[in-house]
Amino acid sequence: MTPLPPGVRDVGELRILLVEDDAGDALLVEELLFDTDLAHTLVQCRSMAEARAELTARPADCVLLDLHLPDVSGLETIDAVRGTGTEAAVIVLTGLAESHAGVEALAAGAQDYLVKGKVDPELLQRAVRYAVQRKQSELAGVALHEGRLRAQENARLERGLLPLPLLRSPRVTTTTRYFPGREQALLGGDFLDVVQTEDGLVHAVVGDVSGHGPDAAALGVCLRIAWRALTLGGHRGHGLLHLLEQIHLAERTHNDLFTTCTLLTADLVAGTATIHLAGHHEPLLLDRDGPQVVKAAHGLALGILPGTEHWPATTVTLPPAGALLVYTDGLIEGYADGGAAEADGTDEAGHAAERLGTEGLLRILARTSESDPGSHLDRLISTVRTLNADRHTDDIAVLRLDWQPPGPTG
Repeated sequence: MTPLPPGVRDVGELRILLVEDDAGDALLVEELLFDTDLAHTLVQCRSMAEARAELTARPADCVLLDLHLPDVSGLETIDAVRGTGTEAAVIVLTGLAESHAGVEALAAGAQDYLVKGKVDPELLQRAVRYAVQRKQSELAGVALHEGRLRAQENARLERGLLPLPLLRSPRVTTTTRYFPGREQALLGGDFLDVVQTEDGLVHAVVGDVSGHGPDAAALGVCLRIAWRALTLGGHRGHGLLHLLEQIHLAERTHNDLFTTCTLLTADLVAGTATIHLAGHHEPLLLDRDGPQVVKAAHGLALGILPGTEHWPATTVTLPPAGALLVYTDGLIEGYADGGAAEADGTDEAGHAAERLGTEGLLRILARTSESDPGSHLDRLISTVRTLNADRHTDDIAVLRLDWQPPGPTG
């Protein structure tokens, strides 16, 4: 067996597509491949139309491409092959009198070229192996570049969606966590923020723009920044939600986009918190009595029925020390069966699989004890994702707001 060239790994059995309308040239290529050490399967197409259908139906590792076909010729053949979306390496087959076309083919995106009548088995074997490796390196480079761009975009979006809190009092600390709903996805429309105003009140928001992708993320950033500016400017409660809905309507790119959110204002001196729910879940209170739902009146999500403005306020008493947990629905919408649910949301017996829900989240919190808030959220989210067997499709954003009793000086 011919040894591999330096730096080239064995790529296993190759599926090679020969696009050649001349029966004699096709037979010659078949015989040359037979005399190589390449483990391969050869499929021949006699036109670009056949090649398109073949590449669409089944992937190939390498395309040996004649530049003169009945339905397309010249460099357009390379564009036609690449237009199928194939990740196959392309080796152009040129005539002796048109060897310059091979160089032009490389500039057009081919990985290599061979001159008909000047090819032996060893040269063909080397060309195919190198072309496949070169194509794989190109794809890896593209993926690396896209990954870097995605990381940079995530960093920019994260700064907009998940900013540093503005807190004045050492009595208050915040801890946040975020997980995108899809592998390698950009951040979605979940956002959160915390500020403490000069009067000592602590204000928090957790919101979720419907949908995924850049439109939802952009709207989430816009609403988060608007919330901070309006809150620092003195707007509160119903009036603040009215302005946020106006911004939502003006900035959304689709009429069906809506935003759910929880507004929270904590007065640690009075020991109370005022809550507005706009289509969002109730917060959870964590104290020495265990986790419990903070009962609050529900209002409409922003953008659902513009102008209705149904956002009732609920004021609750806070313990001297404790924490409030505010989260988006990605945390509770997964399954609670540890992987037994099928893709259609049923279990093995065909019954509806159990969703985690708020009650399931409370059960997890009741048996999750970590003194450090960050470790506590890490364990919580890890448990939720394990139960859901990593089938989550929605983003998860969690805010934990902790406070301690006042010191001896108040």
